[in-house]
Amino acid sequence: MNLLNVRTLRVGVNSLFLHPLRSMLTILGIFVGVASVIWLLAISEGISREVQRQIEELGARNVILRSRMPAEDYVGDMETFFVKYGIRRDDVAALLEIPTIKDHLLIRETLREAHYGAQMVEAHIVACTPEYSEMMHLAVQSGDFISDIHVDKRSNVCVLASEVAERFFPIEEPIGKTIRIREIPYVVIGVMEPRQAMAGIGSSLAAQDFSTDIYIPLETFWQRIGDTVMFRSAGTRSGEEVQLSQITFQVGRIEDVVTTADAVERTMQKLHRSKDYAVVVPLELLEQARTTRMMFMAFMGIIAAVTLVVGGIGIMNIMLATVTERTREIGIRRALGARQADITRQFLTETVVLSVTGGLTGIVGGLMCPAMIGYLQNLLLQTMPEVMETLPGSVRNITPVVVPWSLPLGGGISIVVGILFGIYPAIRAAKMDPIEALRHE
Repeated sequence: MNLLNVRTLRVGVNSLFLHPLRSMLTILGIFVGVASVIWLLAISEGISREVQRQIEELGARNVILRSRMPAEDYVGDMETFFVKYGIRRDDVAALLEIPTIKDHLLIRETLREAHYGAQMVEAHIVACTPEYSEMMHLAVQSGDFISDIHVDKRSNVCVLASEVAERFFPIEEPIGKTIRIREIPYVVIGVMEPRQAMAGIGSSLAAQDFSTDIYIPLETFWQRIGDTVMFRSAGTRSGEEVQLSQITFQVGRIEDVVTTADAVERTMQKLHRSKDYAVVVPLELLEQARTTRMMFMAFMGIIAAVTLVVGGIGIMNIMLATVTERTREIGIRRALGARQADITRQFLTETVVLSVTGGLTGIVGGLMCPAMIGYLQNLLLQTMPEVMETLPGSVRNITPVVVPWSLPLGGGISIVVGILFGIYPAIRAAKMDPIEALRHE
């Protein structure tokens, strides 16, 4: 019996080599299906991990309160636009009465031109306290970050992002040099390590690119720059008055995050007539991201499964054509004593060999996903940098992660597809009438 099985396998494999091009095209269909399963799941896993990483960096025990410009909130005539909105300093005391809040961080942000000699940078000014570097996972490259002494004394000091330091001081040592922001001098006390940009999360938290940041003490900002920002262009004036851009509250226990966010929302509703703020809960975003990840991976898996089914239909089509071509061969085998089970096993063996070969090559192709995506990213970055810049950060910086269970899944599905779509042609071949088969030309 074992010898018969080996002989059947050998006959099935040899018959595939009689039509190598046809066999290769059939294998290609399964290869594409299996590789698609692994690639799509790897890409979706890479995007999901990047989004989750960005949300986790915001802190699972944090509640973020952001200032947000309300719609149609302005004063003045058509040549003057001025808006006053956002979190106020006197809001802080009321918010800190919420018992579950253990710590908080105040932030004020704006855009300003920074100068060093003839060099100018459109900088993102971040007024903060020493805790900011830890919260945003910033590392110091040289010098020091802002300290409590700098905040208390309202010192005219600043810390530069690495890209700003390179533009201002390509060959000089930045530490100790003086730059100017609105003609006010600031002594550079530190330079930060490069930091990967954070993509926007939802509608309340904008994307953040750390490459043009200049950090100054919060009290210094309030004293030197103030709350009002004015802009002039083409005969019109516009401006805004914002006291605080963001407050990040830290909660003692994860279980209290949602209730704390609700308390912050209720407190702000009492203090503000308009909705000029937004409450962001990273923990909720993280849970949503994980749910979306499962849905996204399931969707990608369905697409890949459809591709495998198409490959299976290709196998059935080829095998039906093969049965028709080999009708006389089947009649001769039946006349020499082959049973229906032997004929079924022979043709089923051929389909399994095709599907297994396609599955194994598909797994190899799937494992090449990270390298191929990295190559395409570099190629697009060199040939079409403008297009790359328009892509979301989670897509532009994606690193595909091959999901381990996708390898046996893809291979297993290919075998199942081969068997399912090979059964009908095999049974059809086995049930042929031997006499009619011998008469076939």
